[in-house]
Amino acid sequence: MRFEPLEIAGAMLIRIEPHTDRRGLFARTVCVEEFRRHGLPADFVQASVSYNQRRGTVRGMHFQWPPSREGKLVRCVRGAIHDVLLDIRPGEPTYLQHRAVVLDQENRDAVFIPPGVAHGFQTLAEESEILYQMTDFHAPDLAGGMRWNDPALGIDWPIRSDVTISERDAGYPDFDSGQFARELAQHQQR
Repeated sequence: MRFEPLEIAGAMLIRIEPHTDRRGLFARTVCVEEFRRHGLPADFVQASVSYNQRRGTVRGMHFQWPPSREGKLVRCVRGAIHDVLLDIRPGEPTYLQHRAVVLDQENRDAVFIPPGVAHGFQTLAEESEILYQMTDFHAPDLAGGMRWNDPALGIDWPIRSDVTISERDAGYPDFDSGQFARELAQHQQR
């Protein structure tokens, strides 16, 4: 595997190194030793799959409030997605900056999203399927989100019309830095 740090601290693009022959390919996707050597956790406690029928489907921008330490390893196993990471850690120099990568069934790349970074994606192909591996158990009471197309976030999504999105994700309010800071402080006091 090749590990390529992204501009957001703790985020990493992980590229497989496939061994191919006439049968197809074989590649390692997770190795505890290699992950730890690159500063990544590999003690995943949950895995989930997201299947999306339509091109243009958006899921996100989701995160877990503290005290959750949920990091995610995300890989597109079928189709293609525009995957977005948004740093929402006020102490980081990349606070409110985002980074996007294309994950698809051809490149077989994965991205590690560290705790405190919001995540979302938009499908670029019909019938896209995404595999998530998480480093902490999902806590519904700590689930948070930001509106995917909030102008304050400045995320450039490739598909702007005929978007499929849940009511919850479409209904997140505009980002308010003061309100966000107050909510974060409340959660950190837990």
